[in-house]
Amino acid sequence: MSRERRLVEAFVQLADSLVEEYDPVDVVQELLDRAVDLLPVDTAAVLLAGEDGELKVLASTSEATRWLELLQIQAQDGPCVQSYRDSEQVIVEDLEEARDRWPAFAKQALLEGFQSVYALPLRLRADRVGALNLFSTGEGNMTEDDLLVGQALADIASIAILQARLLAGHRTVNGQLQSALQSRVVIEQAKGILAAHGDLDPETAFDALRGYARNTRGRLPDLARAVVDRTIDVSKILDRRP
Repeated sequence: MSRERRLVEAFVQLADSLVEEYDPVDVVQELLDRAVDLLPVDTAAVLLAGEDGELKVLASTSEATRWLELLQIQAQDGPCVQSYRDSEQVIVEDLEEARDRWPAFAKQALLEGFQSVYALPLRLRADRVGALNLFSTGEGNMTEDDLLVGQALADIASIAILQARLLAGHRTVNGQLQSALQSRVVIEQAKGILAAHGDLDPETAFDALRGYARNTRGRLPDLARAVVDRTIDVSKILDRRP
């Protein structure tokens, strides 16, 4: 399927998800999957700002990316944090050249194998929501068209979050965020179980868990809970690894 066709399908599906009642966390996770598929990047994550402006990791496509986001939140510095603060795109095409600007982040990102990062603001007019962050293991090769697609995806995420806040109130959305963060704990537990059973490293265990959820059209938190509660045979997940 051509990239143009995949792009159309992505926007149609994401738009459809905003018509009826939806979970913004699920929409953002789907958006991240689409971003990795459509753009020349390897992983993606979204930072979301709470009512107090404090940033949290809402969703990510890999544990390495999630760790890098947490590192930036802790340091209160980095391209993704800066994109949120300035409400502007931050483009780092070669992380080697960012060692002086963001020493801790650049060092860890390079150790994780990344060479470039693109941070795109989640915003709608005066409302700052967070940032969509795209990581690549190669030096930056995003075209202007790629950046337009990336920003369009970021705009959809902004609309999904702001619309949910408008319809349900901040308390409900914050509750969903808290639920997502609590789900992360369960996912970590499930990842550990899979790693132990399959003699896998944590990243491979997470990929297996996420891949099974996607292939069976299930939700990652629900599958993780099933693994932890022993209501699913973990060999089913391990056997379906690519």
